[in-house]
Amino acid sequence: MSISLLQKYASIGLGLLRWLLVLVPMSLAVGSGCALLLWLLEEATLYRFAYPALLYALPFAGVAVGLIYYWWGGRAEGGNNLILDEIDKPNEGVPLRMAPLILLGTVVSHLFGASVGREGSAVQIGGSLASTFGRWFHFDERQTRILLIAGVAAGFGAIFGTPIAGAVFGLEVLAVGQISYSAILPSMLASVIADWTCYQWGIHHPTYPMGFHGIADAKGLVPHANAWLLLKVCVAALAFGLVSRLFVESVQFLSSIVKKICPQSWLRPLIGGVLTIVLVWILGTRDYLGLGIIAPEVGGASIINFFGTSHYTWSWLLKLVFTVVALSCSYKGGEVTPLFFIGAGLGNALAPVLGVPNDLLAGVGFMAVFAACANTPMACIFMAVELFGSANIVYYALGCVVAYLVSGYTGIYLSQRVEAPKIWNKSFVPGTILRQARLGQWGKPTL
Repeated sequence: MSISLLQKYASIGLGLLRWLLVLVPMSLAVGSGCALLLWLLEEATLYRFAYPALLYALPFAGVAVGLIYYWWGGRAEGGNNLILDEIDKPNEGVPLRMAPLILLGTVVSHLFGASVGREGSAVQIGGSLASTFGRWFHFDERQTRILLIAGVAAGFGAIFGTPIAGAVFGLEVLAVGQISYSAILPSMLASVIADWTCYQWGIHHPTYPMGFHGIADAKGLVPHANAWLLLKVCVAALAFGLVSRLFVESVQFLSSIVKKICPQSWLRPLIGGVLTIVLVWILGTRDYLGLGIIAPEVGGASIINFFGTSHYTWSWLLKLVFTVVALSCSYKGGEVTPLFFIGAGLGNALAPVLGVPNDLLAGVGFMAVFAACANTPMACIFMAVELFGSANIVYYALGCVVAYLVSGYTGIYLSQRVEAPKIWNKSFVPGTILRQARLGQWGKPTL
C-alpha cells in the first residue's frame, strides 16, 4: 500500500473522529435538554391540573416571558425559522441563549395554560447547541450546515421518542419537495443518540392505543390495505389537508391583526392570555389548554381519548381556536402537539360519518395534519410507524401524502424553500421561499 493511500485513509479517519467528537457530546446535550424539558412540562401540566386558578395569571406570565425575550432574546426571537435560515445560508449563527430562553418560555406557557406544543422548543434547543458546537470546533459553512441539520434531527427525535422520524425530519424540513442526503448519517446518529439519552434519563413517551390492524379477506388473510377503507381514508385526508391550511392561514391572519393592534411584541401575550381565559369561561372546560395529550378530567377531550370509543365532534375546531390565539400572541412552545390534537380530533369526529374505526382515523389524522402543516410527509410516515406500528402503514402514507398535496403552499415554517411543485405550475420557480410562494410570488429571493 502506497504512502499516499495511507495518508488518504488517515485523513478520512481523522475526519470521522472529529465528527464523532462533535456529534456525540452535542447529541447527548440535546437529548438531556429534551429530557429536562419533558420532565418540566409533565410537572407543569400536573401542577396546572391541581391548581386551575393558575390560568388567571396567564396574561402576566406571557408578558414576563415577552419582556425577557425583548431585553435579552435578540436573534433568538427568530425561533425555528432562524435555524432554517442558518442551515440555508450560515451567517451569524444560532445564539446559545436560544436554548434556555425557549425552555423557560415553553414551561411557563404550559404551567399557566397556553395552548402550545413542545416541538419548537426541542428544535431550537438542538439548533442552538449544534451551532455552538460548530463555533467551538471552527466548522466551515458546509460543516455547520450539516451539524445544524443533525441538531434539528436530534431535538425532534428525542422530544417525541421517534429517532428515525427525527432523522428524516431534519433532512426533509429544509425544502418542500426535496430531501438532501448530504447529512443523512450525522442526522441518523444524532437523533438515535439523543433519543437514547432522553430514555436514559427515565423519560417515557405516551403510548397511543391502536387496536385496528387491518381487515381480513375471504381467506382469513389480512392484506396491506382494503380498497373501500382506503377510499374513505383518502376522503378524510382531503379534510385533513384543508384543516391544516385553515390552521396556518388563521395564525398568519390573526398575527397580522394582533401586530397592528399591539406593536410592542412583549405586550401581545396579554391579549392572548385574556382571550384564552374568556374562551375557557364561555366553553366551561379546560380541555384545550396546554398540550392536550391527557385531559384534566376523566372523559375529557384529549389525544389519548380520541383513540377510544367516544366521539368528540367539535374538539378539533376548539383546539384550533385556542392554539391560533396562543401562537398569534407570541406564546412560546410550538405547534406540533396541538396539531396532533387537531388531526386526531378531526379523525375521531369523521370516523362515525365515514364508517372507519376510531383509532385508525385518529391515527391518520394525527400524522396527516402535521405532515401538511410542516410539509414533511415522509418523516410523518416514519413517525406513524414508530408510534402506532407498521400494520396500517398504507393508510398512514396515503393520508399524509394527500393532506400534504391538498394543503397547497402553506406551512408553519415560512423559511422553507419550495424546490419542487406540489402540483404543476407554469410560473413555478425552484428555490422560492415559502412565505413568498403562499402569496403566489414565485422567484428566488435576492441576496
